[in-house]
Amino acid sequence: MFSILFFKPEPESQYSELNASRIRGTLERLTHRISERFPGSGLSQVSAGLQDVAARVERLCHWLPRPLWPIRALAILAGLAVLGIFVLAGLLTLQAGPQASSVSDLLQGIESAINEIIFLSIALYFLSTIEVRIKRRAALKALHRLRSIAHVVDMHQLAKDPNYVLTVSAPTASSPERLLTAFELARYLDYCSELLSITSKLAALHAQYLNDPVVLSAVDDVEGLAHSLSAKIWQKIMILDLAEQRLEKLNGDQPDQPTAPH
Repeated sequence: MFSILFFKPEPESQYSELNASRIRGTLERLTHRISERFPGSGLSQVSAGLQDVAARVERLCHWLPRPLWPIRALAILAGLAVLGIFVLAGLLTLQAGPQASSVSDLLQGIESAINEIIFLSIALYFLSTIEVRIKRRAALKALHRLRSIAHVVDMHQLAKDPNYVLTVSAPTASSPERLLTAFELARYLDYCSELLSITSKLAALHAQYLNDPVVLSAVDDVEGLAHSLSAKIWQKIMILDLAEQRLEKLNGDQPDQPTAPH
């Protein structure tokens, strides 16, 4: 019995949940890698912009689980006022009951009391959900920003077609400038996939610190978007890998050229 009364829950392991500061550290290293490999590129600027968003998400995740005491105090006071009005209306209805001249008047008073109970219950529900709705609005705003960043990353990899490094093609006047080698293109696409993965993890932080079905649905949407965009990127990477394997196989099957006699 004493073991139940004095039971202390085991502390959460650091590997059982996402850590916002560690995600920021991973993103910072990724930004350095992109800047070193592709200095001055638009993708490096996107990664730097995502760092600013990650800092705001980290601050938001520290704020989400904390109670908003001014809002709670205001809701409690307003709830007490509503309950006072409810009790007062009930007393007035009871006093008017014996004085009713007919059954219809009594039923009309009961109907009025029921309507007041319904409206007051709606008011109490509204007051009790103010804090959740404030936090939900802030989380949805941050998730919308992450969704936009995922689309920006997709735009940067859109013109990175692996076919132009595998085949000889004649570009037109409107063709984008393509100067990357096969290795550089693979690294660029891999960086895009990593950015999408980090964007997805930043979105998951909101559901970790705010148990709200609307926020959870928005997080699932961002994660699904990042997963679908990353799948398209990995298709391009697989095309590059298969082409390199075939090229290595062809080079290995070619016989050695005879050397000219001295």
